[in-house]
This record gives sequence, structure tokens and C-alpha cells, in this order.
Amino acid sequence: MNLKNNKLIRDLKDLKALCLSYESSNKKVVMTNGCFDILHAGHTYILEESKKLGDILIVALNSDSSIKKIKSKDRPIVPELDRAYVLSCLSSVDHIILFDNESPEEIICEILPEILIKGSDYNGKKVAGEDCLIRNGKKVVLIDLIEGKSSTSIIDKVSKL
Repeated sequence: MNLKNNKLIRDLKDLKALCLSYESSNKKVVMTNGCFDILHAGHTYILEESKKLGDILIVALNSDSSIKKIKSKDRPIVPELDRAYVLSCLSSVDHIILFDNESPEEIICEILPEILIKGSDYNGKKVAGEDCLIRNGKKVVLIDLIEGKSSTSIIDKVSKL
């Protein structure tokens, strides 16, 4: 069976057009990004908290090839379309776009969300797209992570079984 995902936007131009229509309707677009490999409570917490900061939440999702570049050849555990489908089942997520690069900077600078949300593990670090957001009067917000909740810790635990 093929899983239908009506929240997955395949083309950046289509996503930009959607964002412009939201903006003209005075809806606040917020965005976050990540791998979301083995979705867990830490992920859903960040997504729920992100949604509270705006009307529309866009998730830029690392593709399988992107994850292999930044994590390892053994990742992701869950294929990109399955990860996108699981995210699409969450009420907090409005749109999902896959990206192949190591960074979502191109998407962020094209969409220019009012707020880009990242986890507090980025405190003191440079956030991809931050410069273009600030130049355009937008901002980055860091949300506290739930300690001990990560895909890597789940993978480590399972590998010891």
C-alpha cells in the first residue's frame, strides 16, 4: 500500500507560494528542520512547542542522502517517505519539505519564516539561515530539549540488546 501524504510539498516554489498566501492572510509561518529519524517524545515536544509560536508550522526534513552525509552511512533508520508520513500524522505539522543538502539554509532563506525554531543544543552555535532571517527582520528561537530523548540514544539502547 502506498501511504498518502497531503502535507508533503515536493517543490520549493510551491511552498513559497503557499507561504506568501499565508502571509497575505496575516498568518504567522514558523519553521523547524531536522532528521526526525525514529520519531520520539523529544521530537514531538519540539514540534508542539514550535506550533505554539505561529499559525503554520513547516518542517524541513533531511532526505536520506542528506542524513548519510551528516550522520553516517548506516543512517537513517527510517526511510525519508516514512519519516515524512509519520510527521504528516501530527496535528502540529502543516507542511513538510524534503531537502538533500547538508543544511536547510536555501529553504529558510527562500521561505523566510517569521520564526525559525531549533533545539537549545544550538545555543552559542551558528544556525543555518540565521543571517538571512535577521537581515529580513525575522528571528531564531531556541526551545529547551527534553534531556535523554534522542534518536541516537534509542539506537544505542537497541544495539546493546
